[in-house]
Amino acid sequence: MLKDTENEAEVRMKGAVQALEEELAGIRTGRASPALIERLLVEYYGTPTPLIQLASISVPESRTLLVKPFDASSLKAIERAILTSDLGLTPNNDGKSIRLNLPPLTEERRRELVKVVHHRVEDARVAVRNIRRDLIKDLRDFKEEKLISEDELERGEEMLQKLTDHYIEELNRLGQQKEKEIMEV
Repeated sequence: MLKDTENEAEVRMKGAVQALEEELAGIRTGRASPALIERLLVEYYGTPTPLIQLASISVPESRTLLVKPFDASSLKAIERAILTSDLGLTPNNDGKSIRLNLPPLTEERRRELVKVVHHRVEDARVAVRNIRRDLIKDLRDFKEEKLISEDELERGEEMLQKLTDHYIEELNRLGQQKEKEIMEV
């Protein structure tokens, strides 16, 4: 019973860490990265579709992204999605592909991005704490149903707290790493 709860906690908390990693990859640093736009939703035949499914994204230069659509008819939709996103990028369309030149980040924009990182890290921390709360509730329900003893309940709660502390530390580390990347000139 406790082992199952521990395994579930591990899987769900790892999921929260992975979700944060993916979100942080989409936040801009000084260098161009395909992760910046690959999850951008493009209206394609009436369906919001991630850009990564519609085009190949490459980095020909350190501050340039090149987007080559698989279907030339989707070029305008991709361009529109980039313009309406909050990325602040202006697409250059040559009829076959789109070039995105990333301007250098200003100090003010860097500070805004750091705030976004802090917000995302806090959301992930809340997710991990919610997982802990749900599983502790499950353990207490097991105790009520006489499936586990009082000692097992205490051990389970301690184990969940240790896992929570470990994963929150991991989330903080990821946030600090991203903040350092953003503030690097």
